[in-house]
Amino acid sequence: MALTILIVDDHPSFRSSARRVLEAGGFTVVGEAEDGAGGVAAARDLRPDVVLLDVGLPDADGFDVAGSIKALPDPPDVVIVSSRDSSDFGPLVEASGACGFVSKADLSGEAVAALLP
Repeated sequence: MALTILIVDDHPSFRSSARRVLEAGGFTVVGEAEDGAGGVAAARDLRPDVVLLDVGLPDADGFDVAGSIKALPDPPDVVIVSSRDSSDFGPLVEASGACGFVSKADLSGEAVAALLP
């Protein structure tokens, strides 16, 4: 059975391309959100296995959103994405409760699956 994933990113073009890449990589995309509040609500309502979460959202810092998602009952795994390099974020990824980071340029189903516990 394919893992389900929610994509949270404010750029429609990235959400669309991420959907194609992740579905080709074996994930089932169950929803999309364009901001942090929508991402937390969708994670709560859709109960995906994984949330692909952008750092730069219009209403919130992605690391704060990751913490909110991880505070949900039976929370999904969270994978942080950004167009920036992981070295720009230091210990913020781990401190947020996310299981890892993938740069948008390197996004693939395999890269996300490799980060999951």
